[in-house]
Amino acid sequence: MAKLNAVVLLFAFFILLTTTVNGDESSNTKVQVKYKHGKKYCDKGWECKGWSIYCCNLTITDYFQTYQFENLFSKRNTPIAHAVGFWDYHSFINAASLFEPLGFGTTGNKTTQMMEIAAFLGHVGSKTSCGYGVATGGPLAWGLCYNHEMSPAQTYCDDYYKLTYPCTPGAEYYGRGAIPIYWNYNYGAAGEALKVNLLDHPEYIEQNATLAFQAAIWKWMTPIKKSQPSAHDAFVGNWKPTKNDTMENRVPGFGATMNILYGEGVCGQGDVDSMNNIVSHYLYYLDLLGVGRERAGTHDVLTCAEQRPFNPNTKLAAS
Repeated sequence: MAKLNAVVLLFAFFILLTTTVNGDESSNTKVQVKYKHGKKYCDKGWECKGWSIYCCNLTITDYFQTYQFENLFSKRNTPIAHAVGFWDYHSFINAASLFEPLGFGTTGNKTTQMMEIAAFLGHVGSKTSCGYGVATGGPLAWGLCYNHEMSPAQTYCDDYYKLTYPCTPGAEYYGRGAIPIYWNYNYGAAGEALKVNLLDHPEYIEQNATLAFQAAIWKWMTPIKKSQPSAHDAFVGNWKPTKNDTMENRVPGFGATMNILYGEGVCGQGDVDSMNNIVSHYLYYLDLLGVGRERAGTHDVLTCAEQRPFNPNTKLAAS
């Protein structure tokens, strides 16, 4: 009888322990699941809020931690950097949480997700770097050195958009953010999407790191034209090229993201330095994240050297 009681007590303890562990996990993640028309939708609380098929996948904090962010941007807070103390991991995660239900960093399997984060941050690193050939740690370690254009040559006010996005007197729409945005019409559109008055107050982007990352992710997730893919869609495989795209050498991959974001500013000119710098940051980040640059694809997928620009317009390329 004593042995039986001992077994019962041991079994009860095991059940209690299992319940406690599972309870702790559920209290941390708070995953809610529902099915609609045969599809699974999830809500994971603050990081992936709202019923979304993408929230059923890993979220960014599941595979991208603070130490990895620090490795990617290891020189951003050195004394010679121009945005010391501005950028941090939590600002990025808070910004990303707005877009994770839409698939940012949550599309596909873990490898695809990590590659998208490396791709997005590759653009960020290259566009905010103050690295150079003999810089300490190498030229690729200096991403997030800036949060705004240092010596703008103009105010970037285009009166063509005076009815939709009129320039505010005294406001200057020079490059700001993690993937810098330029021009009044881009500030206006980003502000509408993020529900922040950036047309009157473009300076908000260089005052708030979360907003600066949000504006960059919005740019990554938003096509320039409705008939074209976003950088996100082109990278994760949601975009299917048309016959015309194929004729003009546009294929899904990292190269297409440069085409969408910068157009003829870097694409269709062969292996130019401006394009290679962005590619180098992406490959460097793939290595640091443990994914490996060998997964980046062939030259035509990785670069836009031979791609015709989606929008052959210098202003669009700069914006």
